[in-house]
Order: sequence, then C-alpha cells, then structure tokens
Amino acid sequence: MGAADKWLLPLVSVSFVSLLLFLSALSGFSASSALFARLPPPSYVRRGAAAPPSFAYLLAGGRGEGRKLLRLLLAVYHPRNRYLLHLSADAPASERAELAAAVARAAPAFRAFGNVDVVGRPAAGTPMGSSGLAATLRAAAAMLRLDAEWDWFVTLNAADYPLLSQDDLIHVFSSVPRHLNFIDHTSDIGWKESQRVQPVIVDAGIYLAGRNQFFQATEKRDTPDGFKFFTGSPWVILNRRFIEYCVFGWENLPRTLLMYFTNVMLPLEGYFHSVACNSDFRNFTVNSDLRYMMWDDPPQMEPRFLNVTHYDELVGSGVPFARKFKENEPLLDKIDDKVLRRWRHRPVPGAWCTGRRRWFSDPCSQWSNVNIKVLLLANYGKSLHSKWEPYLISMNTGMSPGEESQMALGTYRNALAWYGFLSRWTPSI
Repeated sequence: MGAADKWLLPLVSVSFVSLLLFLSALSGFSASSALFARLPPPSYVRRGAAAPPSFAYLLAGGRGEGRKLLRLLLAVYHPRNRYLLHLSADAPASERAELAAAVARAAPAFRAFGNVDVVGRPAAGTPMGSSGLAATLRAAAAMLRLDAEWDWFVTLNAADYPLLSQDDLIHVFSSVPRHLNFIDHTSDIGWKESQRVQPVIVDAGIYLAGRNQFFQATEKRDTPDGFKFFTGSPWVILNRRFIEYCVFGWENLPRTLLMYFTNVMLPLEGYFHSVACNSDFRNFTVNSDLRYMMWDDPPQMEPRFLNVTHYDELVGSGVPFARKFKENEPLLDKIDDKVLRRWRHRPVPGAWCTGRRRWFSDPCSQWSNVNIKVLLLANYGKSLHSKWEPYLISMNTGMSPGEESQMALGTYRNALAWYGFLSRWTPSI
C-alpha cells in the first residue's frame, strides 16, 4: 500500500463525519433528519378537566385565500388544539389540493400530531343566506367526531389574525370556567328588524352546485314571538357542551331555530346568539366576541381594514383576535415580529418547541412536553374558578343575564391582567 493509499481511508472517514456534522447543524438536530432523530410521539398530550384547555379552530376562506389560511394556521397552531380548514365551493379543486399539500409539508408537528384537516367537500360561499351556518355546524359536528376532548370551538376567517400566542391564550383560558360562551349579542335589533329579520332569503348555494347567489322573497314575515330574537357578531367562541347541544339537539329549540334561520339574511349573526339566550346557556354567555374590529360611523356591513397605524390600539386591546386584514398587510409582519415572535413560514414558537432557534432551522421541528408552563397557573386558575362560580349563576346572585355577562367578561379581563403580571415572575419561553 502506497503512502497515498494510507491517507485515503482516514481522509474519506473524516470527510464523511464532517458531512454528517454539517447536516446535523443544518437541521438543528430536527425531527426531519432521519440520521439523528424521529418525530417525538404525541401521545403525552393531556386532555380533560384537570389538564390545560384546548381549542377546536374552524379556519374558513374563499377563492384565492388558501395562502392566507395557511399563514393563519401557522399563527394559531399548538399541538393541544384541533384545526379544520375550509375553502368554500367557489375555490377551485386545485387550490384546495394545493392547500392540503402545503399543510402537509408546512411543519413536522402537523404530521406528527395529526391535528390539522382540510375539508374535501366544501360548502357554498354565499355571502348572505344559510350556507355559512350550514358549513359552521358541519365543521362543529366534524370536530366532535374527530376529537372527543377539546373545550372551545373558535371560528376564524382568512381576514383574521391572532394578537396572542396560543401559549398565552391557553394560559389565560386556564383560569376561565369551561362552560362559558363568548358571543357578542343583543336583543335590541332596531333597524335590523325590517332589513335583516323580516326579509325571507333563499340561498341557492344550498341546492344548486356552483351557485353562490341568494333570492329574496317579495313578502316579509313577522318578527318571531315564539322565541326572542338576538343578533350580534358572527364570530364566536363556544364551549363544547353548547356545541353538542346545537348539533345533537336533545331539546327541540336548536332544531326549531335552525329551521327559522335557514331563511334569514345573515343567520351567523343570530343563530347561536338566539339559541344560547333562549336556553339555560344564557346564564353562561359572555357578551363579547373577543375580537378587535374598527368600524365606520355609521357602521357598514364589514369592519374597516386594519393597517400599521392601528398597531398600538391592537396590542392594547386585551383581546386575542383582530380583523380585517388584507393579504400581505405590513401590520401582520409587525404582529409576527413584535407580538408572536413568529418567523416567516413557521409556527409560533412556544414552550413546547425545544429545537434551536436559528435562521436555518425551525425550533418547532422538535418538541417535548406540550403541557409545560401553563401548569404554573393551574392552582391560581382553580382558586379563581371557585371565586367566580357564584357570580356566573344568576339563580344564586339574582343578576340579570346582561349584568351577569358583564361580570363574566370582567373575569376574563381579570385573568388576562393577572397572567400579564404572573408571566413576569415565571420562566420565559
């Protein structure tokens, strides 16, 4: 063996080891590297009354909004939650397939925890009529079937964006009784009675494929007196028990109101509100949708688009979500950078992410205990629950539902303020 041959084998060995070290650095020892690690199993996610809460998110959009939905998903993702993405029927099948493929490759956690789904047979995207309500109830029923232990059902649109990380939201809601609903509602319908309540609408999207128009009858119908009509924001946060009540309907009220709201102009602005406030759930309904929106004066059909000039108001609002945002609005980048600490095309890094935060690697490609840090507030949450409970049951306090809702909203804000105080004294992420 010549001198050159003697050095060849060590040189090749050193080169191979160097290559392995270089690959491991690029991956940040991530789960995507088959040479070093496998995806950690998701079996340790704790659920139930003794565990931190979890949310079932419906993320809805229409034609051309697939990328916005993916960005929204990354901004609200947490392994404890469940997600259902719905592109309405006006979006082509190719866009729906592209969204499903993008979700599959967006983050290793999506595949490992298996908690993200895309609707394959979408509902119509009629702006007025019952299509939206039908899609929401269908999504709620699917969530009940897919996952047996989430606590709140949250509806978001492609024009929405979070103002809190999911870690923070879970922390705050750990101190909130899980039987509460968050529905902005009122029975003072005013001008809406003649323009929204009494007109009879037929949604063509219910029975004609590829149609998103609606028809309005020439005659109007009387305002109902068999139940009290409530209206408000179409964006809601509903507890699991209430969703089961609406879907399974062990009483006749949800079905009766569903038949009525089938021909209402904007049923998402009244169905859940009226079901909750005409049933025993009225005692556990907070009069807020927990959204930041800016309206014209007088208000129009939709709120104004937000921009960077609204940043200070947004972060000081104390609510977890805001709307409306245009695609690629610079304000979204500022929220990602300053509030969520989220990098482009990556999930929001939380306490569950254990990978190194580098420009070339995703810290959420590795994870450990998805229940950590939130447990620091568990005892505080239990003590608050025992203090709040008497104020949330009207038969014990004698308060009206309106007074009760304001008290419940105060408890949420109190919890949010206390979390901000306590987080300064707990280990940071």
